[in-house]
Amino acid sequence: MNFNKAEFDRAFGISAQLPKSDKPEVVFSGRSNVGKSSLLNRLFGRKNLARVSAVPGKTITINFYNVDNQRFVDLPGYGYAKISKAEKSRFAELMEGYFQGERNIALVVQLIDMRHKPTADDYGMLEFLKQSEIPYIVALTKADKLKKTQYNLRLKEIETELADYPCTYIPFSSETGQGSDEIKAEIEKAFSSAN
Repeated sequence: MNFNKAEFDRAFGISAQLPKSDKPEVVFSGRSNVGKSSLLNRLFGRKNLARVSAVPGKTITINFYNVDNQRFVDLPGYGYAKISKAEKSRFAELMEGYFQGERNIALVVQLIDMRHKPTADDYGMLEFLKQSEIPYIVALTKADKLKKTQYNLRLKEIETELADYPCTYIPFSSETGQGSDEIKAEIEKAFSSAN
């Protein structure tokens, strides 16, 4: 699969607009400011196909990408406190509409900031994926921001923190590219199982 053959397809702000799920989808999920756009751009080998925002909570649409004839879905970041009540309920409706819409989900790449313990929202998402029996992996973002000792300590702590959610977790850095190949391999494996 050629990840460089990526193009933005469409964005949807309400679930009623979502197209039918006619092919397997790899989905990217995580809290605001966890580095989803940076991860996507690194996988695509592009600087700004997925728009990176300096302001958390900016992606408030579900963005679809066509990648070498496969479908990638970028969900809006959750857990950003500074959005209005109306935006929060639109966000909830959008997410529920996506997951309850009989999507053909091959894999969810769940992003968690490696430097910190997963948030309540992260745990909520992991629990949802586990209960729904949706296949997922965890990308531990911002791995390059940790010194070696902290990095090794966090890896041990994460084993305990994610003990209830056994899965593949991959330390990732959009700066250095660490973990990119492993994430790509997991995505390819998921697509080949689903197709």
